[in-house]
Amino acid sequence: MAKAVKGGPSKGGGRGVVLGGQRRMNTKVKAKAKHTASSRAWIERQLNDPYVHAAKSEGWRSRAAFKLIEIDDKNHILKPGQRVLDLGAAPGGWSQVAAQRVNATEAGAKAGQVVAIDYLAFDAIPGVAILKLDFTAADAEARLSAMLRDGRADVVLSDMAAPTTGHTHTDHLRIMDLAETAYAFAATILTPGGAFLCKVFQGGSEGDLLKALKRDFKTVKHVKPPSSRAESAELYVLALGFRAGA
Repeated sequence: MAKAVKGGPSKGGGRGVVLGGQRRMNTKVKAKAKHTASSRAWIERQLNDPYVHAAKSEGWRSRAAFKLIEIDDKNHILKPGQRVLDLGAAPGGWSQVAAQRVNATEAGAKAGQVVAIDYLAFDAIPGVAILKLDFTAADAEARLSAMLRDGRADVVLSDMAAPTTGHTHTDHLRIMDLAETAYAFAATILTPGGAFLCKVFQGGSEGDLLKALKRDFKTVKHVKPPSSRAESAELYVLALGFRAGA
Protein backbone atom coordinates (compact mmCIF):
# COMPACT_ATOMS: atom_id res chain seq x y z
CA MET A 1 0.00 0.00 0.00
CA ALA A 2 1.30 3.46 -0.82
CA LYS A 3 2.42 5.64 2.05
CA ALA A 4 -0.31 7.93 3.29
CA VAL A 5 0.06 11.58 2.33
CA LYS A 6 -1.60 14.27 4.41
CA GLY A 7 -4.15 16.25 2.46
CA GLY A 8 -4.36 14.00 -0.58
CA PRO A 9 -3.28 10.85 -2.38
CA SER A 10 0.35 9.96 -2.96
CA LYS A 11 1.84 11.21 -6.22
CA GLY A 12 2.12 7.70 -7.59
CA GLY A 13 -1.57 7.76 -8.47
CA GLY A 14 -2.22 4.43 -6.82
CA ARG A 15 -0.55 2.32 -9.51
CA GLY A 16 -0.02 -1.29 -8.60
CA VAL A 17 -2.25 -1.26 -5.51
CA VAL A 18 -2.33 -4.74 -3.96
CA LEU A 19 -4.79 -5.44 -1.16
CA GLY A 20 -5.12 -9.19 -1.31
CA GLY A 21 -2.51 -9.78 1.38
CA GLN A 22 -4.12 -7.60 4.02
CA ARG A 23 -5.31 -9.12 7.29
CA ARG A 24 -8.96 -10.09 7.07
CA MET A 25 -11.14 -7.92 9.30
CA ASN A 26 -14.24 -9.17 11.08
CA THR A 27 -15.75 -6.26 12.98
CA LYS A 28 -19.35 -6.74 14.11
CA VAL A 29 -21.86 -3.98 14.84
CA LYS A 30 -24.06 -4.45 17.89
CA ALA A 31 -27.78 -4.37 17.22
CA LYS A 32 -29.37 -1.05 18.19
CA ALA A 33 -32.89 0.23 17.81
CA LYS A 34 -31.76 2.96 15.40
CA HIS A 35 -30.08 0.43 13.09
CA THR A 36 -32.09 -1.69 10.69
CA ALA A 37 -30.64 -5.04 9.65
CA SER A 38 -29.68 -3.62 6.25
CA SER A 39 -28.00 -0.52 7.71
CA ARG A 40 -26.12 -2.66 10.22
CA ALA A 41 -24.91 -4.90 7.38
CA TRP A 42 -23.75 -1.83 5.42
CA ILE A 43 -21.82 -0.48 8.43
CA GLU A 44 -20.15 -3.85 9.00
CA ARG A 45 -19.21 -4.07 5.33
CA GLN A 46 -17.61 -0.62 5.49
CA LEU A 47 -15.72 -1.42 8.70
CA ASN A 48 -14.37 -4.67 7.27
CA ASP A 49 -13.58 -3.43 3.75
CA PRO A 50 -9.81 -3.10 3.15
CA TYR A 51 -10.44 -0.69 0.26
CA VAL A 52 -12.28 1.69 2.61
CA HIS A 53 -9.32 1.63 5.00
CA ALA A 54 -6.83 2.05 2.14
CA ALA A 55 -8.76 5.02 0.74
CA LYS A 56 -8.66 6.77 4.11
CA SER A 57 -4.96 6.10 4.70
CA GLU A 58 -3.92 7.16 1.19
CA GLY A 59 -6.08 10.28 0.97
CA TRP A 60 -8.62 9.20 -1.64
CA ARG A 61 -12.13 10.63 -1.35
CA SER A 62 -13.74 7.18 -1.59
CA ARG A 63 -12.99 3.49 -2.15
CA ALA A 64 -14.29 4.02 -5.70
CA ALA A 65 -10.93 5.58 -6.56
CA PHE A 66 -9.43 2.09 -6.61
CA LYS A 67 -11.93 0.98 -9.26
CA LEU A 68 -10.65 3.60 -11.70
CA ILE A 69 -7.05 2.90 -10.70
CA GLU A 70 -7.47 -0.80 -11.44
CA ILE A 71 -9.35 -0.26 -14.69
CA ASP A 72 -6.80 2.27 -15.92
CA ASP A 73 -3.80 0.17 -14.90
CA LYS A 74 -5.10 -2.58 -17.18
CA ASN A 75 -6.57 -0.54 -20.04
CA HIS A 76 -4.48 2.68 -20.06
CA ILE A 77 -7.39 5.06 -20.59
CA LEU A 78 -5.86 8.11 -18.92
CA LYS A 79 -2.75 9.71 -20.41
CA PRO A 80 -0.79 12.91 -19.70
CA GLY A 81 -2.26 15.95 -21.40
CA GLN A 82 -5.78 14.60 -21.86
CA ARG A 83 -9.01 16.45 -21.11
CA VAL A 84 -11.30 14.46 -18.82
CA LEU A 85 -14.96 15.03 -17.97
CA ASP A 86 -16.23 13.30 -14.82
CA LEU A 87 -20.03 13.06 -14.71
CA GLY A 88 -21.70 12.78 -11.30
CA ALA A 89 -18.30 13.20 -9.70
CA ALA A 90 -19.11 13.61 -5.97
CA PRO A 91 -17.36 12.96 -3.66
CA GLY A 92 -14.47 13.18 -6.13
CA GLY A 93 -12.50 9.93 -5.96
CA TRP A 94 -12.43 9.40 -9.73
CA SER A 95 -11.58 13.05 -10.35
CA GLN A 96 -8.60 12.73 -7.99
CA VAL A 97 -7.27 9.72 -9.90
CA ALA A 98 -7.85 11.38 -13.27
CA ALA A 99 -6.14 14.61 -12.20
CA GLN A 100 -2.99 12.74 -11.22
CA ARG A 101 -2.84 10.56 -14.30
CA VAL A 102 -3.39 13.28 -16.90
CA ASN A 103 -1.07 15.72 -15.05
CA ALA A 104 -3.85 18.22 -14.42
CA THR A 105 -1.80 20.06 -11.79
CA GLU A 106 1.21 20.46 -14.09
CA ALA A 107 2.11 23.13 -16.65
CA GLY A 108 3.36 22.73 -20.19
CA ALA A 109 2.58 20.54 -23.18
CA LYS A 110 1.74 17.46 -21.09
CA ALA A 111 -0.62 19.29 -18.74
CA GLY A 112 -4.02 17.66 -18.66
CA GLN A 113 -7.41 18.95 -17.57
CA VAL A 114 -10.20 17.51 -15.44
CA VAL A 115 -13.69 18.99 -15.26
CA ALA A 116 -16.13 17.46 -12.78
CA ILE A 117 -19.88 18.01 -12.60
CA ASP A 118 -22.40 17.02 -9.93
CA TYR A 119 -25.54 18.51 -8.42
CA LEU A 120 -24.01 17.73 -5.01
CA ALA A 121 -21.34 20.04 -3.60
CA PHE A 122 -17.95 18.57 -2.71
CA ASP A 123 -14.58 19.93 -1.62
CA ALA A 124 -12.09 21.33 -4.12
CA ILE A 125 -9.50 18.99 -5.64
CA PRO A 126 -6.14 20.22 -6.99
CA GLY A 127 -6.21 20.32 -10.78
CA VAL A 128 -9.98 19.78 -11.02
CA ALA A 129 -12.53 22.38 -12.14
CA ILE A 130 -15.85 21.64 -10.45
CA LEU A 131 -19.28 22.64 -11.71
CA LYS A 132 -22.18 22.24 -9.27
CA LEU A 133 -24.99 21.39 -11.65
CA ASP A 134 -27.10 18.44 -12.80
CA PHE A 135 -25.50 17.23 -16.05
CA THR A 136 -28.99 16.85 -17.56
CA ALA A 137 -29.71 20.58 -17.09
CA ALA A 138 -30.42 22.49 -20.28
CA ASP A 139 -27.30 24.64 -19.98
CA ALA A 140 -24.91 21.91 -18.79
CA GLU A 141 -23.40 21.11 -22.19
CA ALA A 142 -22.65 24.73 -23.03
CA ARG A 143 -21.14 25.44 -19.62
CA LEU A 144 -18.96 22.33 -19.67
CA SER A 145 -17.78 23.01 -23.22
CA ALA A 146 -16.76 26.49 -22.13
CA MET A 147 -14.69 24.99 -19.28
CA LEU A 148 -12.94 22.33 -21.40
CA ARG A 149 -9.92 23.18 -23.53
CA ASP A 150 -11.13 23.59 -27.14
CA GLY A 151 -14.61 22.63 -25.91
CA ARG A 152 -14.04 18.87 -26.07
CA ALA A 153 -13.09 15.93 -23.81
CA ASP A 154 -10.76 13.03 -24.61
CA VAL A 155 -12.28 10.86 -21.87
CA VAL A 156 -15.74 10.89 -20.30
CA LEU A 157 -16.16 9.04 -17.00
CA SER A 158 -19.38 8.13 -15.19
CA ASP A 159 -19.52 6.25 -11.89
CA MET A 160 -23.05 7.42 -11.24
CA ALA A 161 -25.72 5.22 -9.71
CA ALA A 162 -29.39 6.04 -9.34
CA PRO A 163 -30.92 5.84 -5.84
CA THR A 164 -31.90 2.24 -5.18
CA THR A 165 -35.41 1.03 -4.34
CA GLY A 166 -34.52 -2.50 -3.24
CA HIS A 167 -36.37 -3.93 -6.23
CA THR A 168 -33.70 -5.49 -8.46
CA HIS A 169 -35.42 -5.05 -11.81
CA THR A 170 -36.45 -1.45 -11.10
CA ASP A 171 -32.96 -0.56 -9.86
CA HIS A 172 -31.40 -2.08 -12.97
CA LEU A 173 -33.68 -0.09 -15.27
CA ARG A 174 -32.84 3.10 -13.39
CA ILE A 175 -29.07 2.64 -13.64
CA MET A 176 -29.34 1.74 -17.32
CA ASP A 177 -31.44 4.81 -18.03
CA LEU A 178 -28.77 6.90 -16.29
CA ALA A 179 -25.99 5.20 -18.27
CA GLU A 180 -27.79 5.81 -21.57
CA THR A 181 -28.31 9.46 -20.66
CA ALA A 182 -24.62 9.75 -19.72
CA TYR A 183 -23.57 8.37 -23.08
CA ALA A 184 -25.98 10.60 -25.03
CA PHE A 185 -24.30 13.51 -23.26
CA ALA A 186 -20.77 12.15 -23.77
CA ALA A 187 -21.35 11.72 -27.51
CA THR A 188 -21.84 15.47 -27.86
CA ILE A 189 -18.52 16.36 -26.24
CA LEU A 190 -16.06 13.53 -26.98
CA THR A 191 -13.22 14.12 -29.41
CA PRO A 192 -12.51 11.58 -32.19
CA GLY A 193 -10.60 8.64 -30.74
CA GLY A 194 -11.94 9.37 -27.25
CA ALA A 195 -12.98 6.95 -24.50
CA PHE A 196 -16.13 6.45 -22.43
CA LEU A 197 -16.21 4.53 -19.13
CA CYS A 198 -19.55 4.09 -17.40
CA LYS A 199 -21.10 2.10 -14.56
CA VAL A 200 -23.87 -0.33 -15.51
CA PHE A 201 -25.51 -3.29 -13.77
CA GLN A 202 -25.69 -6.89 -14.95
CA GLY A 203 -29.26 -7.73 -15.82
CA GLY A 204 -29.97 -8.03 -19.51
CA SER A 205 -31.27 -4.56 -20.41
CA GLU A 206 -28.08 -3.17 -21.91
CA GLY A 207 -29.00 -3.85 -25.53
CA ASP A 208 -29.72 -0.28 -26.64
CA LEU A 209 -26.63 1.15 -24.96
CA LEU A 210 -24.30 -1.55 -26.28
CA LYS A 211 -25.74 -1.17 -29.78
CA ALA A 212 -25.01 2.56 -29.74
CA LEU A 213 -21.50 2.09 -28.31
CA LYS A 214 -20.56 -0.63 -30.83
CA ARG A 215 -21.75 1.66 -33.60
CA ASP A 216 -19.80 4.68 -32.34
CA PHE A 217 -16.56 3.13 -30.98
CA LYS A 218 -13.88 0.81 -32.32
CA THR A 219 -13.76 -1.33 -29.15
CA VAL A 220 -16.43 -1.99 -26.50
CA LYS A 221 -16.06 -4.34 -23.53
CA HIS A 222 -17.25 -4.97 -19.98
CA VAL A 223 -14.82 -4.71 -17.07
CA LYS A 224 -15.20 -5.55 -13.37
CA PRO A 225 -12.23 -4.36 -11.31
CA PRO A 226 -11.12 -6.37 -8.23
CA SER A 227 -12.28 -3.57 -5.91
CA SER A 228 -15.87 -3.95 -7.17
CA ARG A 229 -17.49 -6.22 -4.59
CA ALA A 230 -17.93 -9.76 -5.90
CA GLU A 231 -21.54 -9.97 -4.69
CA SER A 232 -22.48 -6.73 -6.46
CA ALA A 233 -24.14 -6.69 -9.89
CA GLU A 234 -22.06 -3.60 -10.63
CA LEU A 235 -20.15 -3.69 -13.90
CA TYR A 236 -18.44 -1.11 -16.11
CA VAL A 237 -18.68 -0.69 -19.85
CA LEU A 238 -15.54 0.65 -21.50
CA ALA A 239 -15.67 2.05 -25.03
CA LEU A 240 -12.47 3.07 -26.85
CA GLY A 241 -11.83 4.84 -30.15
CA PHE A 242 -14.80 7.18 -30.57
CA ARG A 243 -15.89 7.58 -34.18
CA ALA A 244 -17.38 11.07 -34.27
CA GLY A 245 -20.45 11.29 -36.49
CA ALA A 246 -20.70 7.52 -36.90
